[in-house]
Amino acid sequence: MRRSSSTWKAEPRIVRDLRTVDPADWDRLHDGRDPFVSHAFLSGLEACGCVRPEWGWQPRHLTLWDGTRLVAAAPGYLKHNSHGEFVFDHAWAHAFARHGRDYFPKWLGAVPYSPVTGPRLLAPDAEGRAALVEAVEVLCRTEGLSSAHVNFHQAGETAAFGDGWHERLDLQYHWRNVDGWGGFGDFLGALGNRARKNIRQERARLAAVGIGFRVLHGDEAADEDLAAMHGFYLQTFSEYGNHPALTLGFLRHLARTQPRSLVVILADHGGVPVAGALCLRGADTLYGRYWGSAIDLPGLHFETCYYQGIEYCLREGLSRFEPGAQGEHKIARGFLPARVRSHHWIAEPAFDAAIGAWCRDEAASVLELEKVLQSRSPYRHGRLARQGPAG
Repeated sequence: MRRSSSTWKAEPRIVRDLRTVDPADWDRLHDGRDPFVSHAFLSGLEACGCVRPEWGWQPRHLTLWDGTRLVAAAPGYLKHNSHGEFVFDHAWAHAFARHGRDYFPKWLGAVPYSPVTGPRLLAPDAEGRAALVEAVEVLCRTEGLSSAHVNFHQAGETAAFGDGWHERLDLQYHWRNVDGWGGFGDFLGALGNRARKNIRQERARLAAVGIGFRVLHGDEAADEDLAAMHGFYLQTFSEYGNHPALTLGFLRHLARTQPRSLVVILADHGGVPVAGALCLRGADTLYGRYWGSAIDLPGLHFETCYYQGIEYCLREGLSRFEPGAQGEHKIARGFLPARVRSHHWIAEPAFDAAIGAWCRDEAASVLELEKVLQSRSPYRHGRLARQGPAG
């Protein structure tokens, strides 16, 4: 286990309700560039009924205190299932069960329902991050938890995890304005002929049937706009047989507390919303989170979820667009493979060794897949080499 420096002898405390922590104290721990780790976002999930014990989520935020001063924190949850995590460990849980062991509960350091890379160890320096990791291990041993997991953390946080932690790699598909495009036409011009023609045709078909778009920040969206977006979200989850976690109250909360971070893209037909995409905006990145549609129209998903987001980034000067997890079909629309990572600590030595080997094999496969997917870049020759793999 990694030992923290003597300069980090802060007292660890578990916070079960983030509303008991002063928002200013929490938000001083991060640079404000990522909306998902803000006090408003995380406490809103709790206050608006989006994370509940009956859904397997119990807040267990790990904090470090110097007297009455909050000096470091890791957003965390006691989990009784793997719902809403996007780093899949079902095989691990089944292996525990086959050997008569309990995999749940486990501790998860993450932002619920949000497979977006961001800070997970909120501390001012490397020693503070290492102290948080050590405190996580102590927590798991003290409470007899099977494991700890820190999902979608930043690459710069990797060094905080000791040898007892196993790294997992995965791929998402991100758009990046590495060439300084000034508008959508410039972006299209960087694509090969086939991709450029396909996107133009998809957009033209929607325009021909009268589909228009509105892009609204939280302080620009009327309550009926938020209600429409939430209705599309509910419909998508219903179609896939999944449980919708976000409430309309939470969207209203975001519109009120993070008005310029919340971005709602609504597709209208005849003055009526027919589809929508829910996004959040960071300092230089747009994050696509959820979408839904009341009609089945070819190309509507691509326009609402991808092309409108790219146009927004170009208009607002954002350099990156992360439209969500999975989806190799995004490559043809300008989104290239980007590595995402997580770290995992397993208490039981025998399972720890087996899972470590499993993670190493998986990582090798992911890196091979990345090479294959890079060869499918829709951009003209040379851009991928300049861009390089995301890390």
